[in-house]
Amino acid sequence: MYADKFMEKVIAWRRDIHAHPELSQHEERTASLVADVLEGLGLEVTRNVGGFGVAGLLRGKSEGRTVGLRADMDALPLTEATGLPFASQNPGVMHACGHDSHTAMLLGTACVLAEMRNSLTGNVKFIFQPAEELNPTGGAPGMIRDGVLENPHVDALFALHVWPGYPTGKIVTRAGSLMAASDRVFLTVKGRSAHGSRPDQGIDAIVAAAHVITGLQSIISRSVSPLDSAVLTIGTIHGGNRYNVIPECVELEGTVRTLNPDVQERMPELITRTAKGIAEGLGASCEVKYVKGYPPLVNDAGVVACASEAVRKRLGDDALILADTPDLTAEDFAFFARERPAMMAWLGCRPENVKAEDMAMLHNTRFCPDEECFKYGIEYLAGCAIDFLNS
Repeated sequence: MYADKFMEKVIAWRRDIHAHPELSQHEERTASLVADVLEGLGLEVTRNVGGFGVAGLLRGKSEGRTVGLRADMDALPLTEATGLPFASQNPGVMHACGHDSHTAMLLGTACVLAEMRNSLTGNVKFIFQPAEELNPTGGAPGMIRDGVLENPHVDALFALHVWPGYPTGKIVTRAGSLMAASDRVFLTVKGRSAHGSRPDQGIDAIVAAAHVITGLQSIISRSVSPLDSAVLTIGTIHGGNRYNVIPECVELEGTVRTLNPDVQERMPELITRTAKGIAEGLGASCEVKYVKGYPPLVNDAGVVACASEAVRKRLGDDALILADTPDLTAEDFAFFARERPAMMAWLGCRPENVKAEDMAMLHNTRFCPDEECFKYGIEYLAGCAIDFLNS
């Protein structure tokens, strides 16, 4: 495998980054490490792209197309519970989504391709992105605005994400929708305060909010086609400050996930109409603020075909899994995929001796991917770049 020579370095980088996680828009140390490694490999490096983003350009032996490879660098505001010897040294911050692994694998891929530069036709642009977890804005739009896809023009992009639902070494993808749009909705239900013993003298915002929450679910079951996946989840409820007082105001916040762009466009009106109508029917009112976040992540069929062949050729037919359905998680790589033909793959990272039900999932305080998966990730990224440039 391409990666065998560099695995010791890749694991060391991952563990160093894991021990020093940084939140979105604070990835200064991680970005500095990345830039120093890329410069040491002789790449043309640009720092502070869209914040703390880093871009490294590897020029091949002759002119040709340019392929982009992307990894994300930020961590989550969680307190780690893995007990690892290289666990987070930053209290309340943890790499619970595998971005440390993504960064280390892309650095390993840069090592592999830097040694092969004299056999490459075209260029490879290594894109290390900040703020992937910063929904609804994300870090990709800032890098795009700062020109990361130009000079030279990037013709296609590849990325991966460690995925604990699959065994180590499996490469999972599909053409078309892979991951969902992720929007946010904020609702403020207003009534009239009163003593808890005299509800007739007030308008109970808690009761109205409860009806709103229940009623919103009818949007999914009755206003969205059964053939279109959608989820509307209210994740927070804040209202009241004493047991015997009917509160005047209740604030709700939720997430809306969709795969069909047309459904995403309709959701603000459907939510507003439903929430307002229910609240007003109970004598209350409801203000709705809908914030669009990441768009659906749509994999380009041609790029998926290139990647699939690269995986089969290097890792074997059994390594590739073409998923039947997308997942309603979200990724701001979707912004890159709107600009250029692109694809993301999920990289299985569950050790062979661990049952699926025992593996900590993404965004879990015990999440820890199998480091054995790194060599497969590097093989995938390097293989995709080589085959795309040579096709």
